[in-house]
Amino acid sequence: MQHIHAISLVVPDHDAAIAFYCGRLGWQLAEDIDQGRKRWVRILPPGASQGSLILARADGPEQKAAIGNQFGGRVGLFLASDDFASDHAAMQAQGVIFEEQPRHEPYGTVAVWRDPFRNRWDLIQFA
Repeated sequence: MQHIHAISLVVPDHDAAIAFYCGRLGWQLAEDIDQGRKRWVRILPPGASQGSLILARADGPEQKAAIGNQFGGRVGLFLASDDFASDHAAMQAQGVIFEEQPRHEPYGTVAVWRDPFRNRWDLIQFA
């Protein structure tokens, strides 16, 4: 058996990313390990036991330029929900900006949102 353990997300600052994801959205800070020049910061959505994000601070101009455009302008991150309406409302209450109203597709209910670093996400409840 295999599964994706984590995806690295380049951010401008570890603490700002932790404040948004963990402070505002209620994600779990699973690991925050100082490695000297780098930090290993791993977070999980509420209730998740796998499928984490590694918050990687941009190092150098090339990585800084990639912040918010790691997926070429496309939605590249998908946050699955078992209660779309509640999660959507809670995220809006925390100031999360949605690019669209929720829509119903054959695969489920979905709406695109952005984090403060311009990364595009789907909030999705699968049908």
